[in-house]
Amino acid sequence: TAGRVTVNGQIATLGRTVTPDDEVRVDGRLIEAAEQESVTFLLYKPAGYVTTARDEYGRRNVLSAMPPIPGLHPVGRLDKDSEGLLLLTTDGQLTLTLTHPRYGHEKAYRAWTAGQPVAAELRVLETGIELADGPARALSARPARGGALVTLTEGRNRQVRRMLDAIGYPVHRLLRYRVGGLWLGDLEPGEYRLLSPRDLHDLLHPAQVPRHVWERAEREMLERWG
Repeated sequence: TAGRVTVNGQIATLGRTVTPDDEVRVDGRLIEAAEQESVTFLLYKPAGYVTTARDEYGRRNVLSAMPPIPGLHPVGRLDKDSEGLLLLTTDGQLTLTLTHPRYGHEKAYRAWTAGQPVAAELRVLETGIELADGPARALSARPARGGALVTLTEGRNRQVRRMLDAIGYPVHRLLRYRVGGLWLGDLEPGEYRLLSPRDLHDLLHPAQVPRHVWERAEREMLERWG
């Protein structure tokens, strides 16, 4: 009320809201925002939820399943009809690292399809196929009961669905079970957990995950989803 506080050069009023990007001064002295420790969650995104902060159609979004933490946002996308591992973080650098194509982080999916693709058909995906938005290639693709396991190093819109549809096997259920060296594990739809420093290391450095840990995670995944 004494007019000693300014926000972006203008005298502030009671109730004024500011963000970390605003310049706040008291008696002309710049006030630095306190550094907030970033947090990252792993969510088992249920099918039917959209991966946006807000949805113009009023559909359920993934943030409604999470605690209300300022700056929390989904890392990349998982389409509305798909389910499984989705990361949400307040760390912008982590988001860039995981979503920029040059880093090539692996994303592994379990697809259930109309019909059973065989190994020879799935090898076409590893060789590369042409989609409407350009060529696409799977890092690996192999048969699974009633569908396939597909691993990509990119994440274009509905890419796994479009690739399998292109070889004649439309997907009726799609689940992402791994990103980098981080696995979905035993979470149920709608459940989430806070990632530890070890989780973040495994996420970003899959080649450094001990072989026995990797093999156990893969075995548990196959036992659960075949």
